[in-house]
Amino acid sequence: MDKNETIQVCQKNKMKKLLVVESPTKARTIGRYLGKDYKVVATVGHIRDLPKNKMAVDMDKNFEVEYQIDSKKKKVIDELNKSAKEAGMVLLASDPDREGEAISWHVKWILQNGKSKIKDEKISRVVFHEITKEAIERALMEAREIDMDLVNAQQARRVLDRVVGYSLSPILWKKVRRGLSGGRVQSVAVRLICEREKEIEAFKKEKFWTVSALLGGKETFTAQLAKWQGKSVFINTKLKLFDGDYTYSKSVFKTEAEVKKFGQSVGEELTVEKVAGREVSRAPVPAFTTSKLQQAAARRMGWSGKQTMSVAQKLYEKGLISYHRTDSVYLSDKAINEFRKYIGREYGQEYVADKVRVYKNKSKNAQEAHEAIRPTNVEVKTIEGADSREMKLYEMIWKRAVATQAAAARMKNTTIDLTANKALFQSKGVRMLFPGFLKITGEKHEDQILPELREGEKVKVKKMEYQESETNPMPRYTDASLVSSLEKQGIGRPSTYAPIISTIILRQYVERDEGKFKPTVLGVATNEFLVKNFEDILSLPFTAGMEEDLDEIALGKWDWRQMMKKFWKGFAAEVKMAEKNSTRVKVETEKLGEKCPECKEG
Repeated sequence: MDKNETIQVCQKNKMKKLLVVESPTKARTIGRYLGKDYKVVATVGHIRDLPKNKMAVDMDKNFEVEYQIDSKKKKVIDELNKSAKEAGMVLLASDPDREGEAISWHVKWILQNGKSKIKDEKISRVVFHEITKEAIERALMEAREIDMDLVNAQQARRVLDRVVGYSLSPILWKKVRRGLSGGRVQSVAVRLICEREKEIEAFKKEKFWTVSALLGGKETFTAQLAKWQGKSVFINTKLKLFDGDYTYSKSVFKTEAEVKKFGQSVGEELTVEKVAGREVSRAPVPAFTTSKLQQAAARRMGWSGKQTMSVAQKLYEKGLISYHRTDSVYLSDKAINEFRKYIGREYGQEYVADKVRVYKNKSKNAQEAHEAIRPTNVEVKTIEGADSREMKLYEMIWKRAVATQAAAARMKNTTIDLTANKALFQSKGVRMLFPGFLKITGEKHEDQILPELREGEKVKVKKMEYQESETNPMPRYTDASLVSSLEKQGIGRPSTYAPIISTIILRQYVERDEGKFKPTVLGVATNEFLVKNFEDILSLPFTAGMEEDLDEIALGKWDWRQMMKKFWKGFAAEVKMAEKNSTRVKVETEKLGEKCPECKEG
């Protein structure tokens, strides 16, 4: 008898079923849909994990792992064992990702090795990608065994990070400062921030001037100088950065005297050389993935990744959005059809995209997460009893997902070229023809309408305007740009971005300065030591390669212990070398601009 047949027998005989989730909120939401035949119990997170006070991984015994039951979860475990013995079937319904799969595996171990001694055939795994009545009923019909490939991928990440952390930390204590700890992916994030700071410090600012002209009579418009003597006024410079390229521009004019001399040579009028107008369309972007949601919330509301994921978790547990940890931009046919019907009814049929708009996944790991983040019910636009943060995030998710099936926005772009004395000025305007999906997202689009001009027509120069600027260095990372860089480099996964940032701030390796990340003196010293002695594990390609290895394990293509053996062989040698040969790194004291009260030195 397979898992689904066992569930059907239980339902036919009206036997009580136990469903296990992580969160009390999720338990309450699911409980409302399932009714009295089910008992829903929350584990409140992990109930079995690696102990906090030792490595608990035996490298000499094929990476044997010593797990420990959380002592604070005694009541939860007692309730699980008691309820499991009374139930005809146990359904493990933790979150639909590697972490959730591992939690289910640990719960199963406790039920089989604890007081209840539940047999294997009585335990099933079910997965809810959204918490709605229909999705729950469908999931119960698709019960399966625990996916040990996903469990092993999570186990490999946990063991890998534990081995790295417990190997690096003692060395950091000796060579940098007592109490420090090092992490595999966190250290790479710190390196990104430290490298960016060095790039900013090395950048040489240059001043330059730009020229524009105020043109027309009663109705004025502005044109910018684009070319002079047949050459572009602007020079682009590309710099190679640690995590990519950075391009900045400056004009050929270096002084105010130069631009004023040029301005006097232009004369009192410009001639219209060319008027070009073309219609362009703009299509909506895909529904949110985890990283894009974190980036958008950081840019629009200044939220940290941790804040965003906390609010998203609540929305998911209340059954309002699909699962919020995802690399996928895919939307189900059901969701697409609902969105298209809603747009047609609420905005008019002309606002519905001519064809179903389908987006392709770019992430290699997207097969693990079934859909992008979307509302579970398009009809729900406001949330009863929600706080303002939940409402803001839900509104963002709702608008972006629904807009995917709306018609493209259409605009007319107009460019006017005006010339005088070997100088080419350009003025660009845009006029909205049809807002399309922008009507749903509410994005503002300012029309800049240019006057109707013909080629050969003369236009009066009312005023020449000169603006002094300087080249700007590459910006420091923000929450949004750091997540974007990690994602672009293939480092971390949806569930890891927020904890990475929280950890490096908590360890005081970086700090926020006006919303941007800046390395502390401790972060700089620690990074300097790690890069010098552990270049491999702090390189972007190596870290991205480890993520790919974990993906291979999740797909059942590689044994996680073999992966660890390969990693440990090289890493162990680096650890021994660093312990023996590395020199101590001096942590600079922060300069406060005050003299020491004892030695009187600044």
